[in-house]
Parts: sequence; C-alpha cells; structure tokens
Amino acid sequence: MRREGQTFAGESLLVRYANFVKLPHTIFALPFALLGVVVASYGAAVTGRTLGLVVLAFTCARFVALGFNRIADRALDARNPRTRARELPSGRLTLAQAWVAVVLAAALFLWAAWALNPVCFALAPVALVFISGYSYAKRFTHWSHLWLGLADGIATPAGYLAVTGRWSEPWWLLPLGALVVTFWVGGFDVFYALQDEDFDRAERLKSLVVRLGQGPAMLAAKLLHGLALVALVLFGLGAGLGIAYYAGVAIGAVLIAYEHRLVKPGDLSRLNAAFFTANGIVSVVVLLGALVDRML
Repeated sequence: MRREGQTFAGESLLVRYANFVKLPHTIFALPFALLGVVVASYGAAVTGRTLGLVVLAFTCARFVALGFNRIADRALDARNPRTRARELPSGRLTLAQAWVAVVLAAALFLWAAWALNPVCFALAPVALVFISGYSYAKRFTHWSHLWLGLADGIATPAGYLAVTGRWSEPWWLLPLGALVVTFWVGGFDVFYALQDEDFDRAERLKSLVVRLGQGPAMLAAKLLHGLALVALVLFGLGAGLGIAYYAGVAIGAVLIAYEHRLVKPGDLSRLNAAFFTANGIVSVVVLLGALVDRML
C-alpha cells in the first residue's frame, strides 16, 4: 500500500503519530503564529518561556485539528485510493490510540494557553471547537477551504495575544492578520482538493473544485492568493513593519506565482511541488523578513 508524501519512514509509535497528523505540514502556519509574536514584541517583551509555550500551543492545536479530522474522515479515507494508506484506515493506529492522542493534545493545549495569560485561556476552548469543526465542513459547504484557512489564520492573532494579553492597536490589525492566512491557506487548499475531484463528486462531498470545475476553481485560488498578498501589505502597514518585511512579501508573491504556473487544468503532475515546496517557503520568508526588520 503506497504511503502518502511528506511522511516519515518507520513503524514506531512516535513515527505513526507524526504521520497521523502530517507533522511536516506544521511549517505552513507556524511561521504566521510567530509573525504575531514578532509584531507583539514591539510593545512587549518576548521571553523564551513565552516563545516555547506559543510553539507548544500551536503544535498541540494543530494535532487536535488534524487528529480529529482523521477520526471524522476515517471511513472516507478508507474508500479513497489516495488516503487509504493513512494510519487509521490501514490499521497502523487504532481508533482508541487516535482518541487518546487527540485528548492529550487538547489538554496540553489548554494548559499552555492557561500558562500564557487569562485572555489566551478564555479563548482556547472556542479555538478548539472551531478548528475541529472544519472536519465536517466539506459535508455541507463548498467554501470549506476558507474554514480551514481561518482555523489556521487564528494563529497570527493568537501569537500576538500570547505576548501582550490584550487586543491590538489598531484594532483591525489582528483580524487582518487572520485574513492573511485564511486567504493563503484557502487558496492552496483548493489546489489540494484537485486531487480528489472524482472521489468527492462520487461521495457527494463539497469543494470549489466540485462546484466550479478545475479551471474556475484555480481562478478562485488565484483570487484568494491575490487577496492574501494585499492583506500582507496592509498588515505590514498597520504593524509599522519596514523594507525587509516587504522584501519577504515580494519573495512570497514570486513563489505563489510560480506555484500557479506549475499546475494547470487537467495536468496535476507537478502538484506536490506546488503545494508542499512553494507554500512551505512562503510563510518562512515572510517571517524571516519580519524578523530581519525587527532586528534592524
């Protein structure tokens, strides 16, 4: 049985859990949580403890979201040729093992939020419900891509709130930071859905690819990515970031343009290069630009 890409070799329990939640995909949104930390550092001190708790909270929240998604979709994954090798359908993890890991990750996330500050702790249960709810979105809305995007997008405000414990000035900065990731992740999730168009139609699942077809859905992804770039520029203006940040955004724009050139309607042969490589680098270069800007 062929294993999905971006997974680790080996059959230890640790490796199986890492593959269960596609641990390498953490690189997509974690830099945006850290972007929130960088912006917050202009008005509040960032300690090593805070930084460690942010990384821990993000990793645990993502484990909960992806783990719950795998549990909710286990029957669908077993019927889909692309996903039937995943840990639950293949039997490499039992349902009980999956639930134990998800519950423990949720508890650790709540503890990390409590250890950060009262605002993070108060918002943590709401965040868990929202990010887990994505697992059912494709059963009733063609816009599930944006639900996933916002589930990742709350990482930027969360990183900021973890440091400051209070809302931003200007007030629209944190919602805008969330929209950056919502549009960015939503756009590349449309690409991801291209792989499952036939299966989703057969199972009556919803996506923009199912609703619009490949060509128009790719145009929608371009629009979402264009909105993400606009939001990144406006976010930088609101946060008072400088030239290094905008250089990172410019590099990110080039990478996104490259990504869209790789995949064409009817030709998904280079989808992995577009989805994993380009998108994994975009968030990193934007964060690095903000970090350089902060140090200048």
